[in-house]
Amino acid sequence: MAGIRIDNVRKSYGPVEVLKGFSLDIRDGEFVVLVGPSGCGKSTMLKILAGLEPASSGTIRIGTRDVTDVAPGARDIAMVFQNYALYPHLTVARNMGFGLKMRGMPKAEIERRVRDAARILDVEHLLDRRPRQLSGGQRQRVALGRAIVREPQAFLMDEPLSNLDAKLRVHMRAEISALHKRLGVTTIYVTHDQVEAMTMADRIVLMRDGEIQQIADPDTMYARPANIFVAGFIGAPGMNFLSARRVGEDRVVLFGQEIPLPAASGRMTGATDTLVLGLRPENISMHAGPVAFEARLLLVESLGSDKYVHAAVPEENRAPRTAMSGQDHARRGDTLVARLINPGPIGPGGSTRLSFDPADLHVFDPGTGAALR
Repeated sequence: MAGIRIDNVRKSYGPVEVLKGFSLDIRDGEFVVLVGPSGCGKSTMLKILAGLEPASSGTIRIGTRDVTDVAPGARDIAMVFQNYALYPHLTVARNMGFGLKMRGMPKAEIERRVRDAARILDVEHLLDRRPRQLSGGQRQRVALGRAIVREPQAFLMDEPLSNLDAKLRVHMRAEISALHKRLGVTTIYVTHDQVEAMTMADRIVLMRDGEIQQIADPDTMYARPANIFVAGFIGAPGMNFLSARRVGEDRVVLFGQEIPLPAASGRMTGATDTLVLGLRPENISMHAGPVAFEARLLLVESLGSDKYVHAAVPEENRAPRTAMSGQDHARRGDTLVARLINPGPIGPGGSTRLSFDPADLHVFDPGTGAALR
C-alpha cells in the first residue's frame, strides 16, 4: 500500500486541454472519488495514473517512486474497468489468476491468492464457471478479485458499477466500501454519480472542464460547497437557486420579505445589488417557519413517505442566467423543488404555504458563482 501524489498534471489533445493542472495528495489507505459530469477529465486522469495515457506535463508519485514515465505493468497498481474486461473462454479462477500467470508467479501461489480473493468476495462456488454463466454482479466481483490477487499498492476503479441495475448498484457499492475497509488499500474511484461519491468516499474531488472545483469529505462538500457548481451537483434533488436584492450588508429581500442572511464567513464584500441564494429541498417544509411564502404547485412526485414538490418561483426571485450558464447540474431558477416528509394529500394545480429558516441559506456571488457564506 502507498500514498499517491499528483503534481500539476496537464493533458492536451492538440489544441484541446482536457486536464488543466491537476494536483492531489492521496493518503495511504484513503478512498478518494473523482466525480463530475461527462467530459470533465476524471477518466483521463485515472488513465494517466494507470499509465494508459501519457501526461502532457506534471509528475505522479506512487509511494516513494516517480512513475510518471513508468510502464503500466511496472506501476504496481490494479485497475477495475466498467465493462469487467473478462476473458470469455477462461473460467473464473483462470480469469482471476491470469495476470499473475503472465508475471511468471508459481502455480501454487496463484491458486492460494485466487482462493483467498474468492473467499473474500464470496465467489468460491463460481471458480469453475465462465463469464457467460455469471450475473452482472458476479462478473463485477470476479473483476474485483482479479485486482485483489495482485496485492497492489493501489486500486484504480473506472465507473465499475455503471453497467449494473439500480438495486444491484446499491448493493455493490456497499460491498466495495466494506472491501476497502477490510483490505485498507489506497483506492481512486471514478464516477459521474454523486450518490456513489457521497456514500463511498473518504474525500471527494469534484471536477468540471478539466479543473478541480473542490476537494473535501462528503459532509463538508454538502454543507459548505465552494461555488454554485458544487452546490448544484451535490445533493438530490439539486439545490434551488434564487435571486435576492440586497438591502444591507446582512439582509436581503426574498419573496417580498426582508430577511437576514446567515452568519458571515468574512468573504462578504463589495456593493453587489443582488445575490444568488441557495436553498436545499430538504430545508423547506410545510410547517410554520421563520420565512413563509405562498407557492403555486406545478408538479408533485411521490416517493412513498417523501414527496418532491415543484413550485413556480416569482420572476423577481429567479436566479440570473449568467450565474448558471453552462452548469448543467445547477437549477435554472424557474422552479423551486421542496422535499417534503409525510406531507399528506397534496397535488399540482393549487397552492400551499411553504417555509424555511434563513440560517439554511447558502450565499453566492452572482458574477463568479463563488460561495460567500
